[in-house]
Amino acid sequence: MDFQLSDDQRALRAGVRELLAGRFRRDRMRAALDDGTGVDRALWRELGEAGFFALRLPEAEGGVGLGLPESVLLFEEVGRSLLPGPLIATHLAAGPVKGAAQGGTVVAVLDPGQPVAHLGEADALLVLGPRDGPGDGPRASAASVDVTRVRGDATPVRSIDPFTPLWRAEDPVEAGEPLPGGGRLRDEGALLAAAEQLGSAARTTEMAVQHAGEREQFGSPIGSFQAVKHLCAGMLVRAELARCAVYAAAVTADPVEIAGAKLLADDAAVRNARDCLQVHGGMGFTWEADVHLHLKRAWLRSGQWLTAAAAEEALAGDLC
Repeated sequence: MDFQLSDDQRALRAGVRELLAGRFRRDRMRAALDDGTGVDRALWRELGEAGFFALRLPEAEGGVGLGLPESVLLFEEVGRSLLPGPLIATHLAAGPVKGAAQGGTVVAVLDPGQPVAHLGEADALLVLGPRDGPGDGPRASAASVDVTRVRGDATPVRSIDPFTPLWRAEDPVEAGEPLPGGGRLRDEGALLAAAEQLGSAARTTEMAVQHAGEREQFGSPIGSFQAVKHLCAGMLVRAELARCAVYAAAVTADPVEIAGAKLLADDAAVRNARDCLQVHGGMGFTWEADVHLHLKRAWLRSGQWLTAAAAEEALAGDLC
């Protein structure tokens, strides 16, 4: 069995990377950061026109007709670019929620007990039900509810990630219209979040290696020093280990494998960003460097869709 990416998959990944590089390159990312801009509606619609949100919808319904492995490749590129917004929820809601597939509707996600990201900019809200234990049967329910009512009772809270505004919603949220396939959405969302973490881990590895090759101390690039070599090598190992787990889980869509992939990807994203900051030295802590943005986003994402504690419980339960 061949697990290498196909030519079409490579072309898909390259196309998304090119699109994001053109529409959300570093200068625009920094401008959005300085201006406090959240969801870029024009870019959102452009992503919709490119089939980003409708990637897994059948062609008969106006989608692209691809699968979960292709979605993972897309969200890996999102993680590299630090593109803000509730992209995962909108992607998962494409089809059931009107306008989501075309990028005309921004869909946020409410996981009971967790802050809601981008609630102030959302047009619709995807509410996840409680997660069941490991085993057969549905692992979560999902429904679409009136975002205006939820937003009216919500309170803004401080976010560690400057690109991700958070709100605390009042509990409980009244149940809305159940979505088809809602039992899979939490696991699929966790896998796509793991893909974003993978993209961030790979990007911070590249940033560290590039800086280590350019920065000189004592007349030599700091990358020639053994301590820095070990940091960069460890980053690469973590990123590639997470890549294997995320890609495998995308093929099987097994909830337990998704839990393992999320654990590994969260660890790679957070630790790689920390090591990248270490390689950059004092400048890594400054606002002008992008390293801290990857670290803050990785910290925030590690608590979304599937926490480490819930993933560990799923893995432990599968052993019994």
